[in-house]
Amino acid sequence: MCRLCQINPVYEFTNKRKLCGRCFIHYFEKKVLYTLRKFSLIKRDDIVGYKKENNFKSAVLEEILRFISEKSGINIVRLPNKQANKIAVDSSIDPEAEKVIKELIRGNAVNLKKNLPVEGKIIKPLYLFLDEEILLYAKLKKLKFSIEKETKDKIGRFIGESEKNHPEIKRAIVNSLLELYL
Repeated sequence: MCRLCQINPVYEFTNKRKLCGRCFIHYFEKKVLYTLRKFSLIKRDDIVGYKKENNFKSAVLEEILRFISEKSGINIVRLPNKQANKIAVDSSIDPEAEKVIKELIRGNAVNLKKNLPVEGKIIKPLYLFLDEEILLYAKLKKLKFSIEKETKDKIGRFIGESEKNHPEIKRAIVNSLLELYL
């Protein structure tokens, strides 16, 4: 049961804390605002561009940018728009952890900075979320999207299998990267 609402949960964290749908949406939006503040992703006068695609991450990114726009007054535009001074991408913990491991295996540690939440004009508002959490948010908000079958290479499958036995491994990889550079 959700601690606050005493309703059946829709999500359970690894520490066994459970959230109902309404509390999960609140948690998700609060964590987005935390991500924006922690990594200084946007300023009040920024014009944030995004690319609209038909997948769940893109749908959530668009919804979150609207939410941020209402809260902070930033302008959001679809790409390609020459006015945009920031470009929001729908990257999350899952692909970022995979990219970090690949760079380390290849011996390209100098390229790790590309996997930070801000790289020049590119910002990643969904950086601290698992794909599972993003998909749940999209379903709870009843966003329109199509689910595409994602094919993973050996490293992606290895990390996915490791996640089953060590549920926080992707988060630990990304947090280690953040400790290195921030």
